Amino acid sequence: MNRRKFIARGVQVSALTAVPMGTAISQQIPETLQKAQEDTIILPKKLKKGDTVGLIAPGYALSSDALQNAITNVKTMGFVPYHTPRIEGNFGYLSNTDEARVADLHEMFLNPDIDGIVCARGGYGCTRILNQINFEHIRQNPKVLVGFSDITALVNAIYQQTGLVTFHGPVGTTLDNEFNRSHLEDIICHANNSIALTPETYSSQTVADDATFEQYVINSGKATGKLVGGNLSLLSAMTGTEFDIDYTDKIVFIEDIDEDPYRIDRMLTQLLDSKTFKNARGIVLGVFKGCNEPKRVSFSLREVILDRIKPLNIPSIYGFSIGHIKKHLTIPVGIEATLDTKNFNLQLLENSVAS
Repeated sequence: MNRRKFIARGVQVSALTAVPMGTAISQQIPETLQKAQEDTIILPKKLKKGDTVGLIAPGYALSSDALQNAITNVKTMGFVPYHTPRIEGNFGYLSNTDEARVADLHEMFLNPDIDGIVCARGGYGCTRILNQINFEHIRQNPKVLVGFSDITALVNAIYQQTGLVTFHGPVGTTLDNEFNRSHLEDIICHANNSIALTPETYSSQTVADDATFEQYVINSGKATGKLVGGNLSLLSAMTGTEFDIDYTDKIVFIEDIDEDPYRIDRMLTQLLDSKTFKNARGIVLGVFKGCNEPKRVSFSLREVILDRIKPLNIPSIYGFSIGHIKKHLTIPVGIEATLDTKNFNLQLLENSVAS
């Protein structure tokens, strides 16, 4: 690839994406069409070795070392990393201004030389830019988009507003081990609908050292539905907004880190009090690392989870390998899957990428 030509195209696309805030908002897909968009699934094209992957930081500030780690990890997967100067803007605790982060997102979707997009890191900031995104740019230029933590807001909003399947998976800085890289590759590089997502089995010693790694069934059974979810703090923050997730008939996956049990209680209660969460078909909880160390008299994390989730009486498990742990699976948002509590796995029933 001619890098000079590539950068020139990037500059041209930047000009296209510098739309006024009001314009971006006016081009959002109306709320009345949201259900129709979800039912009209768009698959991104699968990635292959040698493809160019755009790195973005739509939330928190990114250090030079962290960016270099992300670049190295993307190269290790066989992709060609690319980023614009905006990723290193550092605006307070954010990676750049809201407008610059939106422009970066738009550019990566609009630039024809970018094959897929990986968020370099998470951290706060994505909810600030949702109402500035031109979702039509994304719908017309579907690409793989991967991230977790704060990226929860982005992957779910894009799926609900456009129907594009997105991916809750490692960010660039956490693609630092073979488990994360190989499982991401399985999902985004192969048009294969027979993938069973099975978590690591944690040893008794691991559980003894940290009870948040205990794996257990909350309610047994099987349930089938489209996958949505991500970080609990973000799911809670989106509740009641125009980007609130419709959990009706969905398999909902949830994870979090370093929250007191009472905070987990509060956020789960907020979801339970929302319009659609009680209509979910199944719940998959990840490892809530650091959430069982209360600073005051408290219920345990397990007690909170059983109290809040068990009364739903739908298939539910705790301890799936997702989220803020070293080894975590990639879960496609918007794809039909079956949760089987007996086998403690998720069976994908549809392709998550196009050939």
